[in-house]
Formats: sequence, C-alpha cells, structure tokens
Amino acid sequence: MFAVTVRDHMMIAHSFTGEVFGPAQQLHGATYVVDATLRRAELDADGVVVDIGAFAGLLHEVLGELTYRNLDDDPALAGTNTTTEALARVVADRLADRIHRGALGPGGQAAADLAVTLHESHIAWATYDRPL
Repeated sequence: MFAVTVRDHMMIAHSFTGEVFGPAQQLHGATYVVDATLRRAELDADGVVVDIGAFAGLLHEVLGELTYRNLDDDPALAGTNTTTEALARVVADRLADRIHRGALGPGGQAAADLAVTLHESHIAWATYDRPL
C-alpha cells in the first residue's frame, strides 16, 4: 500500500460537556497540527498516489471551515463534544465527501482509505481512519 500525507493546522475555540473534562468544560482554545493520509494499492500512471498540491489545498480548504471559530456556535457540530477524536472524524468525513465528489480527480477516487490525525501537543494526538 502506498501513502501520501499532507500537513496543515487549525486554531479553534470550544468547550466540553461532562465532568470528566474538568476545567475544559469552559470555553478554551486549541491549536492542532493536522495530518491527512491517503492510501492506495497502486500508483497512477504518473507514479503518484495523488496530486500532493491538490491534496494539501483540499485539507487547507476543509480546515478553513473550522479554524478561528468557536465550534460551540457551529450548527453542524451541535450536540457534539468536539474532542480531538471527534474532530479527527469531522475532518476525515469532510475530506472524504469532497474526494467522492471528485475534488482530487481520478487519483482521489482510486484511494482505498483516508486517515486524519490531529496533534494536540507534541506528546498527544488522535487519529480517525476510514475507507473511501
């Protein structure tokens, strides 16, 4: 299996519901380094998994919908504790939706799966893997 990963970042504000979150139940900010990885069994005719520039641009577009926003105010996320794990899934699903609609052309359509990792610090991160 071949894989290509692109990296970007996002800065958000949010709060959590639940005693387990302690002081994070209050509004606070978070900065995530975000990695998105596409995998496919074979390279295309040009010898690549996908156009890396297009993939980086797509990740930037998806993160642009979330960054510099208070996620508590986003109707699409209502009722969701926007934990690192949950946000990894949100980003992955939004990327997958665009890939299915052709945003990365045939290279994206040939990808088998997608993984999104949100690094919340240099010692902690969460990943969501999904098929395409």
